[in-house]
Amino acid sequence: MATVLPFKAFRPSNDKVHLVASRSVDGYHASELKDKLSGNPYTFLHVINPDFHDGEHTKPGSRERLSKVKKRFKSFVREKILKRDEKPAYYIYRQIKNDHEYLGIIACTSIDDYMNGVIKVHEQTITQREEKLKEYLEVCEFNAEPVLFCYPNNDLLDELIDNATHIGPDYDFTTTDKVRHSVWVVNDSSKLNIIEQQFSKIPAIYIADGHHRSASSALLGLTRRRAQKKFTGHEAFNYYLGVFFSETQLKIYDYNRVVKDLNGLTIAQLLGALSEKFVVEEKKGEIFKPTCKHELSMYTDGKWYSLIAKEGTYRSNDPVGSLDASILTEHILSPLLDIHDLKTDKRIGFIPGIKGAEALKQNVDEGKSALAFGLFPVTMEQLKWIADTNNVMPPKSTWVEPKMRSGLVIYSFDEND
Repeated sequence: MATVLPFKAFRPSNDKVHLVASRSVDGYHASELKDKLSGNPYTFLHVINPDFHDGEHTKPGSRERLSKVKKRFKSFVREKILKRDEKPAYYIYRQIKNDHEYLGIIACTSIDDYMNGVIKVHEQTITQREEKLKEYLEVCEFNAEPVLFCYPNNDLLDELIDNATHIGPDYDFTTTDKVRHSVWVVNDSSKLNIIEQQFSKIPAIYIADGHHRSASSALLGLTRRRAQKKFTGHEAFNYYLGVFFSETQLKIYDYNRVVKDLNGLTIAQLLGALSEKFVVEEKKGEIFKPTCKHELSMYTDGKWYSLIAKEGTYRSNDPVGSLDASILTEHILSPLLDIHDLKTDKRIGFIPGIKGAEALKQNVDEGKSALAFGLFPVTMEQLKWIADTNNVMPPKSTWVEPKMRSGLVIYSFDEND
């Protein structure tokens, strides 16, 4: 059963929260990042990029850089930019983006749940990246960006979350990307018990986004357990930060592909080869998106096409083989375009569906790619089917919303904090 616990978070002061919370550092271009650091002394980006503060360059990922990250975090606490709550709490989080509301709970979960399969995965992790993130956690000792989890709908949890939002939030601010963020601190002992008990009745929760963060937290916990002669399992390093949404709260977008060239084929030759496995139809109009599972869209040379997989081209009883991303790879990318490894082949790129089919068209029209493929979004049922059968999805199969801000609610497992 799921372990989802309250904790004493480090959080920005109310007057600075809109200045502190930032997008993930990977979401900024270099020039944009420099502008943010230059113009905002409170942004959490200063913690993640400590070299900007003292002007002394360190190698990204090095122990020296990570030590500076930890030191900068401590300075934010000393300067009272970040303050630690005195009582354990759950943090109700609401995000409103493009008129869609997401409502969930920020809390801690257990590395034991990850290792014993209560936390279910659908993505294969890369060992090198796990180790890199584990070293980050080992030195810095905090989680500033929660793993995104989903759980089966629970009426009592829904009711409690809804009731909590009837009063004014502790945080309520809108960022420059027009996304509204609100947080309610729930620290009443009776409510804490209800939330913890309800999660303890849930047999499984699913990682929607954050597989490497989960794996690295487990690695760190195991390392520290081995280093201690005795451990109780309740030490802070046995837990890590998550934000938990019911299944119906999350939105799964497609993750689409663009290909540099046609592998020596003409468009006519490509269309002819595609017709063996797909019903191919040219579509009129500026934009075309797949309307159902097993239909792909293709854009090339100013034209959109619908590609509907023929019966027998996919294994409907296979959770991975029946995915549209697998159909695309098995019948188009690999045999026709000579793209076999999506992780390493530089001829293929990925564009999240949240950017719209317009982004695929623009990419091809600007000459960055020769053709683009759009996929129908993976459903929650497909994601759970894969996770429940211990399978993994192909790379870049889903883009899940919402995306959390870094530095909004922070979990520290430094025993000296």
